[in-house]
Amino acid sequence: MAMWGGRFQEATLEEFRQFNDSLSFDYLLALQDIQASRAWAKQLAAATIITADEAEQLDTALAQLAQAVAENPKLPLQTADEDIHSWVESQLTQQLGAVAKKLHTGRSRNDLVATDLRLWTKLNAESVKQALLAAIQALLVFAEQAGTDVMPGYTHLQRAQPVLVAHWALAYVEMFRRDLSRIEDALVRMDSCPLGCGALAGTGIAIDRQALAESLGFAHAARNSLDAVSDRDYVVELSAAGSMCMTHLSRLAEDVIFFCSGEAGFFKLGDAISSGSSLMPQKKNPDVFELLRGKTGRVLGHLVAIIHTLKGLPLAYNKDMQEDKQGFFDLIQTWQQSLLVLATVLPHLSVNSAKCRQAAELGYSNATDLADYLVSKGMPFRDAHEVVGELVVVASVQQVALEAMPLATLQQYSALIADDVFAALQLEAGLEKRSALAGTAPKRVLSALAEAKAWFEQQ
Repeated sequence: MAMWGGRFQEATLEEFRQFNDSLSFDYLLALQDIQASRAWAKQLAAATIITADEAEQLDTALAQLAQAVAENPKLPLQTADEDIHSWVESQLTQQLGAVAKKLHTGRSRNDLVATDLRLWTKLNAESVKQALLAAIQALLVFAEQAGTDVMPGYTHLQRAQPVLVAHWALAYVEMFRRDLSRIEDALVRMDSCPLGCGALAGTGIAIDRQALAESLGFAHAARNSLDAVSDRDYVVELSAAGSMCMTHLSRLAEDVIFFCSGEAGFFKLGDAISSGSSLMPQKKNPDVFELLRGKTGRVLGHLVAIIHTLKGLPLAYNKDMQEDKQGFFDLIQTWQQSLLVLATVLPHLSVNSAKCRQAAELGYSNATDLADYLVSKGMPFRDAHEVVGELVVVASVQQVALEAMPLATLQQYSALIADDVFAALQLEAGLEKRSALAGTAPKRVLSALAEAKAWFEQQ
């Protein structure tokens, strides 16, 4: 059923119909379209456009239709209607006849679809938030279980300085907390209702648009009809937030893939989250983390697509905007699923404490601690940096650790070095010194974990 046939005298070309129709994907908005229609019917009655009895008939029929869709979400796909709006109207017409034809008075598919998509987005963004909180909780549990386990920290993928495993996990907690705030910020900005803005110039019916907005759960009514029907900023914002969050997720996945490799061996994948090779019996592959990394590109692609769709559009509504849905629906679903998968698999990831510590002690990761030691004895840092660099060269040639070098050898490079240098070069000593805010000292990490857990309990 088309909602615009009166103007046309010839039948629609089938190829055009298939290219034009959107029911195959916008059926996902069925419940939101029904919700908006029920609210609109009440406003039509308040404006005396329809009678109270007609409004009640419409509301009852719409409620029944909502129940049918709830029981079978793909119910609209059993028809050949153009889009979800025409499907709802056709279903009402079959049941109510002429009364159903009054429902669309004063509104357009332009303001209706804008409202439907906002309602859908609000609902599903909340689901993403819950998935994100589940991922954060899993990271907090992982950090707590890691305790004071120490591992190498990296820059340029080269061993740099030791950090606690918990400190690593809490880094991603910080990223995900920012991602959560981006979702919340976007939801505030999109919390306006386009319904009642008509096709572009506003409705010709004297309705209370603020009351209408509030009845649908919006904070306020959209202020400009041209903007309201063509605004998809919230799609871009949430697509960008999803892309950023998935990028964080991809970085975490990359870390885990490396940490689980034979070359590192810091983490161990549980059998429940691993896969094998069809050829090589010894293989244990981190497929789940590779998929998390891979799905990030899919989400980023959807962000690029919607921006390109919008970049050259004049005011107000254009059919190009029909392309706002398929990618966005997939983005939200992929984003939510990826977060839930992370929350599910993290408990099956364990730390090889001995291997982590061994690696943290290699690579002269205490070189900075030796430089700091010399600074504490009065040497300028740049001079200390130079001295320690020379000592690292010597130690590398001799294939010994800095703390294993004889005191006499160390003193050849600086008379400031004394017996207490060996205590300063111990792994725990270096960690304890990083006790300033945001540092990796055990007491500081424990405090950060407590703060993050307290924040989580408030969510």
